[in-house]
Amino acid sequence: MSLKSKFETGEFAILVEAEPPKGVDISPMLAHAEPLKDKVDAFVVPEMSNAILRMSALGAAIALQNKGLETAMQISCRDRNQLALQADLLAAAACDINNIIAVPGDDPKIGDHPQTKAVNELNLVELLQAAKKLQQGNDLGGNPLSSAPSFLLGTVANAGMTGKNLTKEIDNSKECLTAGAQFIITPPLFDIAAIEPYLRQIDHKTTKIIPTVLLLKSVGMARYIKQTQDNVVIPDGIIDRIRKASDKAKTCTDIAKEMLESLKQKGFAGAMISTVGWEHKLMEILKP
Repeated sequence: MSLKSKFETGEFAILVEAEPPKGVDISPMLAHAEPLKDKVDAFVVPEMSNAILRMSALGAAIALQNKGLETAMQISCRDRNQLALQADLLAAAACDINNIIAVPGDDPKIGDHPQTKAVNELNLVELLQAAKKLQQGNDLGGNPLSSAPSFLLGTVANAGMTGKNLTKEIDNSKECLTAGAQFIITPPLFDIAAIEPYLRQIDHKTTKIIPTVLLLKSVGMARYIKQTQDNVVIPDGIIDRIRKASDKAKTCTDIAKEMLESLKQKGFAGAMISTVGWEHKLMEILKP
C-alpha cells in the first residue's frame, strides 16, 4: 500500500530515513533498504542534512525507486533558485517520485562546506506553493505545463520549541498547510508531552503529523542532544536507563520500539525512524 493510501485509510505509516552516500556507491544504501520493502511505506531521502555534501536526494531517490522502493524525497530551499527547484520537482514526478518533503535546509556554516552561500530564493511556504502550482498545470512564471505532476506534499516543523519560537513554528505550520502541505514531520521525539503545546494548535487527529523516532546510540549521544538541541526533549529517565543498562545498544533499540508503539497508540498518522548509521538495527525496531 502506498504512503498516500495509508494516509487516506488512516493506517499507521512507517517511514525510514535513507541517507544518500557521500560518494557514488549506492550499494550499501540499497542493501539496507531492500530487506525492509514489505515493512516500510516510504524511505525518506534527505537533501544533504546537516549541510554535508552527499549524493543529491533526487539521485538517491531514483536509485531506490528503481528497486521498487517507495520514497519521500526532501527538496531544500537552501540549495536552488526557483527555476532549479521547479525543474527538480518535475524530474522527480517523471521518475514516479511523488512524495515530496519541503525543508528549509541546514545552514551551510555547520556543514563540511562552510564557505557555501545559501540560496533561499523561496522560503518553505513559497516552495510548497510552487509545487501546488505545478500540480495545477502552471509554473511560477504563469506558463502552462505540457503535463502536470501529482504530489503528496509534506514539510517539517520544530514542534518541540517553546515560547515565542513555538508560536512562530505554529504560525509557519498553519501557513504550510494552507500552501498545500499534507503531512508534517517533527524532529526526534522521546516524550509526547514535549509537543503537546504544538498539538493544541495543530491537531494530529486532523493533520497528518509524523514524529521522528531517533535511535540513540549511547549515553553520550543522548546527553549531547539534550544539551545542544532546543527543539528536542530527552527526559532524564531515558538517559539514566541507558546509563544503567548492561546492554546499552539493546536498551537504545528498546526505547525506539517503545516510542514507535506509543505513537501508534496515541493515534499519530505514522512515524519516521532515523538510525544515523545503525541501519542494521531497523529490522529489530520494526519487529512486532
